[in-house]
Amino acid sequence: MFSDTGHNWRQHRQEDSLGAFPGNSNADTVVQYKLDQPVVARYLRLVPLDWNPTGRIGLRLEAYGCRYTSDVVNFDGSSSLVFRLSARPSRSATESISLKFKTMRNSGTLLHAEGQRDHSLTLVLEKGRLLLYHQQDVSSSSGGQLLISLGSLLDDQHWHRVKLERLSTHVNLTVDRNTKQVHVPAELSHWEIRQLSVGAVQSHGLQKPILPNRNFHGCLENLLYNELNLIELTKQSNQQVTTLGNVTFSCAEPVSVAVTFTDSQSFLRLPGLTWWSSGVVAVALQFRTWNKAGLLLTFDLPQLESTVWLYLSESRLRLQISKAGRAALELSAGSGLNDGQWHSVEMISREDCLSITVDKDEGATAHTIVPLPLTAATQLFFGGCPAQPNSRGCTNPFTTFQGCMRLLTLDDQTVDLIKVQQRLLGNYSHLQIDMCGIIDRCSPSHCEHGGRCSQSWSSFHCNCSTSGYRGATCHSSTYDKSCEAYKHRGNTSGQYHIDVDGSGPIKPQLVYCNMTEDRAWMVIQHNNTELSPVHSSLERNQHSAHFDYYDSEEEQLLAIIGQSEHCEQELSYHCRKSRLLNTPEGAPFSWWVGGPGAGQIQTYWAGAQPGSRQCACGLQDACLDSHHYCNCDADYDQWANDSGLLTHKESLPVRSLVLGDVQRPGSEAAYRVGPLQCHGDRNFWNAAFFDKETSYLHFPTFHGELNADISFLFKTTSSSGVFLENLGIKDFIRIELSSSSEVVFSFDVGNGPLEVRVETGVPLQDGRWHSVRAERNVKEAWLRVDGFPAATQEAPADGHIHLQLNSQLFIGGTASRQKGFRGCIRSLQLNGVTLDLEERARITPGVRPGCPGHCSSYGSLCQNQGRCVEKTDGFSCDCRPSAFTGAFCHKEVSASFTSTMSITYVLKEPYELSSSSSSSSKAPSLSPAPSPSPSIFSDVKLRGENISLSFRTLQSPSLLLYVHSSHKEYLALLINEHDELELRYKLHGSRDVEVMSSRVVNLADGRLHTVTIRRLADAVSVQIDQNAREDFNLSSDAEFNSIKSLILGRVQESDELDAELGELAALGFTGCLSAVRFNSFSPLKDALLHPDGDIVLTGPLVQSSCGSSSPAKSYTAETTHSLSDQPGSVDPGQPLVNAIRSDSALIGGVIAVVIFVSVSALGIVIRFICSRKETYRNQEVKASQPDDGQEFPFSSRADSQGAASENQKEYFI
Repeated sequence: MFSDTGHNWRQHRQEDSLGAFPGNSNADTVVQYKLDQPVVARYLRLVPLDWNPTGRIGLRLEAYGCRYTSDVVNFDGSSSLVFRLSARPSRSATESISLKFKTMRNSGTLLHAEGQRDHSLTLVLEKGRLLLYHQQDVSSSSGGQLLISLGSLLDDQHWHRVKLERLSTHVNLTVDRNTKQVHVPAELSHWEIRQLSVGAVQSHGLQKPILPNRNFHGCLENLLYNELNLIELTKQSNQQVTTLGNVTFSCAEPVSVAVTFTDSQSFLRLPGLTWWSSGVVAVALQFRTWNKAGLLLTFDLPQLESTVWLYLSESRLRLQISKAGRAALELSAGSGLNDGQWHSVEMISREDCLSITVDKDEGATAHTIVPLPLTAATQLFFGGCPAQPNSRGCTNPFTTFQGCMRLLTLDDQTVDLIKVQQRLLGNYSHLQIDMCGIIDRCSPSHCEHGGRCSQSWSSFHCNCSTSGYRGATCHSSTYDKSCEAYKHRGNTSGQYHIDVDGSGPIKPQLVYCNMTEDRAWMVIQHNNTELSPVHSSLERNQHSAHFDYYDSEEEQLLAIIGQSEHCEQELSYHCRKSRLLNTPEGAPFSWWVGGPGAGQIQTYWAGAQPGSRQCACGLQDACLDSHHYCNCDADYDQWANDSGLLTHKESLPVRSLVLGDVQRPGSEAAYRVGPLQCHGDRNFWNAAFFDKETSYLHFPTFHGELNADISFLFKTTSSSGVFLENLGIKDFIRIELSSSSEVVFSFDVGNGPLEVRVETGVPLQDGRWHSVRAERNVKEAWLRVDGFPAATQEAPADGHIHLQLNSQLFIGGTASRQKGFRGCIRSLQLNGVTLDLEERARITPGVRPGCPGHCSSYGSLCQNQGRCVEKTDGFSCDCRPSAFTGAFCHKEVSASFTSTMSITYVLKEPYELSSSSSSSSKAPSLSPAPSPSPSIFSDVKLRGENISLSFRTLQSPSLLLYVHSSHKEYLALLINEHDELELRYKLHGSRDVEVMSSRVVNLADGRLHTVTIRRLADAVSVQIDQNAREDFNLSSDAEFNSIKSLILGRVQESDELDAELGELAALGFTGCLSAVRFNSFSPLKDALLHPDGDIVLTGPLVQSSCGSSSPAKSYTAETTHSLSDQPGSVDPGQPLVNAIRSDSALIGGVIAVVIFVSVSALGIVIRFICSRKETYRNQEVKASQPDDGQEFPFSSRADSQGAASENQKEYFI
C-alpha cells in the first residue's frame, strides 16, 4: 500500500489484480521487483500474506526511486487562477495541458480554455468522472457539446494524472493510464488558447458555465501548458496571471478515514453513548457501493423487544423496526444509491419524531412518530454481524454490506476509526481501515461492441442484448461472416445479418442472401436500383446521381468485397441522341465514380476493361458505329443501349454517376446501377492438410491480451493432436484433440494453468468436418465443439487478466514437433482475422494447401433425391434427379392448371435400362441413352414404378396423371366422384382395367395432399399424406411395355381410352400440381424450367406455389432469428423474413378466382357412374414402413444416396 499523507492508503495493483510480491526463501537470496507503473508516494505499508514455514520472521526492504519535483496549488472552492497566454508568431497544430489533481469533492471545474473564433474547451469533474466539453459562440446559452467522458471514482483523495492534447484534427484526453481520442470540429484544427482559467470558469463572454457555481475544491500539481510551468508563473506574480480568491501553494486536505467492508464476514461494532438515555439520538455516516442491497446498521431495543435495521434494498434506503418477527414500521428514502458515489445517511430519533435523511438537501427524507429508546448499553453493528452463531445483540436477515463507509458520527461526534483499528474502541472483522478499496470495474469497460456494463462490488456484467454479440464481454459475434457460411448451415435465401470480421470492430449488417444451386450471392441494395429516365434540359449541362448503400458503412463494403471470390454490379445506359463516352481521344461526356474511400473517376463502361474508355461492344468490335466504341456514341435518333457488368473489384462499388450529353433538344436517356452482388468466401474454404505429426505452420504471435476467440473446422482420422499452440515466458494458449471424443482448451495468464474440456461422447476422428470455437476473456473461458453444450470455466476473482505471449503461433503442431495433428484444418480465425493457411502451406514441407471431400459432411443438406457434388471450395446440390429445385433441392416446382391445360411428356427417344436391371431383385428404371437404338426402345419392359406428386383441387372427379404405351396399355391416377384416390392399371390389351381405391376421403377439399405410389410386379402400395400405407395386389405379374408418353392435365387424344375414362380425361384438371416425379422423370419441372422438343404444352403454363410439400426441416425453416448472449445458445443461423417479395400473392389470388369459376362450372356437369371391375384388394392395411426403399427399389442413384446420408448430421456454431 502507498500514501502521501500517512492516511487514506491505496493498494498497489498489477494489471487489474492486487499486487503480491513473493519474498525470498533463504537468508542470502535477494528478490527484486520493478513496478509496471510508477508510484508517487511518501509512505509505504507492507501487508504480510504468508510466512516462510521453515524460516524465521524477518524483513529487510530497500525502495529505489527517482527525483521528483512537485509544484502544488490549493483551491478552496471559491478561488481560481486566470492565465492570459501570449500569442505565438506562428500557429501550432498541437497544444497540450498536463496536471495532477486530488480532491474529496465529486464535482467541480478544473480547466476552461478560450481561444479565437469564440470557441472554448472546458474540463470538469462531475460525479467522479472527467468530462470534456466544447462550446461555440460567446453568446451561446447552451451547455456545450460533450466530447469525451473518462475516468471514475476520481474523488478518492488520491493524485490523478491528466493530460489534454490537441493534435490538429483530434483531441486526446488521458486520465491515469487510460486515453480516449475524439475528432474535433474543423474550426479547432488551428485553434489556439488565448486564456486559461483554472479552478473555475472566468470568461469575458456570456457562455453558460458547464457546472454553474461549482468551482474546484482540492489540489493541483505540476500544471503545465506546452511545458510552461504555470504554477511557477503564479508564484512569481507574473503579469500574465490573475489570482482570484485564496490560492495557496501547499495541499491542505482534511484527514478522512474510510473503512472498507470487503466480504460477507465484515462488520464493525461500536458501543452506544452514555448520554443517550436523554431520548435524543443521532447516527450519521457516508457510504459508497455498487451493490443494490446490504445492511448498513442494526441494533436491538430491549425495552421494546424489537430490532432496528437500516439497510439498502433495490438501491433504496430502508428503515425497518421488527417486533416478534413482524415489521412494526418501515420507512424508505432515496433511489439509485448503488452508483458508486458517496451518499450521506442521517438517522435522528426524538421523543416525538423519527426521521431518516439521504444526501441532505439533494436526497429524500422520511418521517414517522416512533422514538428509538437507545441507551449506553446499546451495541451498534455496521455492515453486518459477527460470524459466530447466536451473536449477542445482532441478527442480519439481509445481505451483508460491501463497500466503503466514512464520517461515522454519533450525536455529531466523529468516530475515531484509527482507535478502532488499534483495538481501543469497539470491535471489527474483515475490514480494511483507513482506505476505501472500491474499484470501478466498468471504467474502462471490458464490455465490447456497445455492450452495457453494470457491476456489483466483486464482479461486472455485460448486457449484450442489443449489440449483435454474445459472451461474458460481448466479444463473439452472433452472426456468420458471409452468405456462404449461412448456406452451409442449410439456410435458404433470405435476409441475414452478416459480421464480416466476427469479433473485430466492423459492425454487423443486414444483407440479402440469394442461395442458388452453385453459389451463395450476397446482395447489397442502394437507394436507386430502378431504371431511371433522364430527359433533356437546357437549364443543366449534366445529370448526376449518388448511391447510398443501405445499412452499409465504408469499412463493411470494403471487407465484403475483399473477402469475396467475385463481385459484380450492373451498369446500364439506354440512349436516344445521348452520347456516352465520346471517342477515346476526346473528353468523356459521362463517367462514374467507384472504388474504396471516396472512389476514383472511371471512364470505361460495364463489360470493358478499366482505363479502356470503351463499352462492351467496343471490346467485342460490335458497336453500331465502327468509328465509336459505345453504341450510344453513334448518336442515332433511335433507342440503343450500352449495358453489362462491372466485375473489377478494385472499382467497386459504384458510388456516383455523371451523365453529360443530356441537354440537347431531343436527347433522352435512362440509366440503371444494380445492387452490389458478391459470391464466394475466401476465408470460409481456406484450408491446409497436415500429413505428418511433425509438420506444422507458424504465424506471428497471437495478440489476445484481454479477449481471445478462436474458431476453426477440422476433420481427421487420428485420435489426438494439437490444433494450435502459442507460448509466452509463463503464459500460453493451446487447443488440442486429447482423445477421439474430447477437445481441450488450456491456457495460463499468470494464475496457473486452466483447462476447459468438452467430451462429445461420439468419435471425432470420423473423417467429417467438426467445428471448434473457444473464447477466453477477463471473466471466463468457454469451449464448444459442434452442437454439443459449451463447457465454461470462470476466471479467478482479482487475478491476472492479460495473456502475454511472445513466441510464434504454431498451427497443426508444436515447437517441439510432438503431438502434431494429422488431418485438415479449415477457416481458422483468431479474433475475427482469418489466417491464410493455404498461402503458408504452399511453402511449408509436410503441409498441403486445400482439403477436398465435403459431401461427407454437407451431403445431407441435399434433399428430395438431390445429389451432392464435390467442388474445390465446397459442394453444390445437383437437382436434376429431383422434382424439386433450389440451393438444396428444397423448393417445390408447381403449376396451376385449368380444365383446358395439359403437359404431354413424349418419350420419343429410345431409353435403356439402368444399371440396376442386372439384379434380379431390382426393377428397371428409365434413363436417357447416349445413342438412339430403336431395338432398345421397343424392348423396354417396366415391371415397376415410383410415382410421387402433390396436388390441391376442389374438382372431383379429375384426372391427375395419365401414362400410356404403344400397346394401348396405360396407368391412370385420378380422384373419383367420391373424393377418393383411384389408381387404374391396364397392363394387357386383352384384360380388363384393374382399379385400386384408397380409403382416404375428402381429397378434393382444396388442401395440399401428397401421394406416393410404388409398384413392383403385382405388389402396389399407396400412401397419402401421413396416413397409413395401403397395399394392393394386381391380378397378375404384368409388365408395362413401350411407354409412349406421360400426361398431366387434360388428355387431348382419348381414342385409346374406354368411355368412362375418356369422359373424365376430357374434363382435365383444375387446381395445382407440385413435385411430380415418375421414376427418374420430373415432367412438371422439365416443362417449367427446361422445356424442349419432348414436351408438348396446351394452354399457358404458369408457375405458382401449392404450398411446401417437403417435410419441414429445422435447417431450412425461414424464421425470424433472435440474438443470444450465451455461448451455449441455439444456432443463430436462421434467416430473417425474406424482404425481397415475389408475386406469389398476386398469382395465388388469380388462381383462387380461376378455381372458383371452374368449380362452379363443374358443379353443373352431370356426374356419371359406370360399372367397373374391382380388383382383389388386400384387406389388411399395413402401417407405413421405414424400409420402403428396400421393398420398391426403383429410385435413381440419387435417391439411394440421399437416403444413405439422411442420418448424417453436421453441427456448427
